[in-house]
Amino acid sequence: MSPVRRTALVSVVAAAILIGLKLVVGLLTHSLGLLSEAAHSGTDLVAALLTFFALGVSGRPADATHAWGHGKAEHLAALAESIALAAVSAFIGWHAVQRLTGNAVTTVDATWYAFAVIGLVIVIDFTRALISLRSARRYSSPALLSNAIHFAGDLAGTIAVLVGLLFVRAGHPRADAIAALFVAVLVLVAAGKLAATNVDVLMDRTPTDAEDLARRAIDALGPAITLDRLRMRTAAGSHFADVVISISPSAALAEGHAAADAVEAAVLGAIPGSDVVVHVEPARADSLTEGALAAALTVPGVREIHNVRVLRAGGRIEVSLHLKFPGDASLDQAHALANEVEAAIERALPSVTAVTTHLEPLEAPIAADELAATEVAATDREVRRIVVELTGNDPRELHFVRTDGGVVAFLTVALNGDPTLAAAHEIGGTVRSRLRRARPELADVVVHTEPAA
Repeated sequence: MSPVRRTALVSVVAAAILIGLKLVVGLLTHSLGLLSEAAHSGTDLVAALLTFFALGVSGRPADATHAWGHGKAEHLAALAESIALAAVSAFIGWHAVQRLTGNAVTTVDATWYAFAVIGLVIVIDFTRALISLRSARRYSSPALLSNAIHFAGDLAGTIAVLVGLLFVRAGHPRADAIAALFVAVLVLVAAGKLAATNVDVLMDRTPTDAEDLARRAIDALGPAITLDRLRMRTAAGSHFADVVISISPSAALAEGHAAADAVEAAVLGAIPGSDVVVHVEPARADSLTEGALAAALTVPGVREIHNVRVLRAGGRIEVSLHLKFPGDASLDQAHALANEVEAAIERALPSVTAVTTHLEPLEAPIAADELAATEVAATDREVRRIVVELTGNDPRELHFVRTDGGVVAFLTVALNGDPTLAAAHEIGGTVRSRLRRARPELADVVVHTEPAA
């Protein structure tokens, strides 16, 4: 048996003992206050039993018919308890009013053993309220928290009955009915609060504090991730978050997955133990080029898209792009996918009058051997000289490999200042062209640019 259910079982035993004590002494002394407290404890017994069995249900793992688990069983039990409390408060209040108006006359006998029982009840009420409160906080259990609230209400009601009997003993016979009416109001208020709290959970009302924490955590991830929708609910102390984000339409699938992971980690960091589901969508394109790329990426089967160009001439807008497919794909297959890409772009961008695609195969891996510095010493010196001349900096990295097509140079150059990507690309292209002219034996030069800082 779990610690939570053991706590609930203790509450069941305590409620049964209290009912017996209050009922017997109340009947012997004709105290409406004690009888009302016995009825109050009777509802607590029902509530404790409901909590005990509900915790057994809520602790079950998720299954095929309850994908989010069984946590709401606790809230159903607490709602049933609130209804029982409201009914008892009405019953107690009616009898108290009858005595206060003189319609029902009963002599209350405030004997010593009544006070002894009330003292014992106060000790039990205080102990079980404290135990339930500590367990509710430790295990985040709404059912145990509702028990703690009701046990605290029992304690307040018992103290009111004690005060009423003291006044009866001092010669004020109506004090017992007043104490009973106080208990009725106390029970009714507790029932209303309990019902409102658990109806909110059962109706999936948004937990605003948790939502604010999650929203701030996602916003802190930066402008690359836009939060489009956040829905949250709670059950049995756990939070469930449904998140929709948008990222750049040109982002790859892996980037979208990484963004979703980042959002999930952020929400879990802000609200530990949450169940987070993240859906990623492409953001609205800010340009025709981005829009064309985003539309083309929606077609399954396209492995790579590059060289996207938008041409404007004589009121016409034409898009051209290169598509790569597996090398073993047939021309019919590639052509069919290209037609789908063209149609997707035309649907997404009605202003585009024509789309032209260039089909390419994905390159197969190329066998290559690393060359020692002594084998390409002259080429190495020439490459370094040209890089310094064009950028003002030595190459950060330079190595050569031999392929079936010839020697390939891999080069990293640092650029001063803060050039735009377009400017950096142009400088890299100039470096590549100069090196190919100066050293014709190079089959290719791959240039990577990065800021000098």
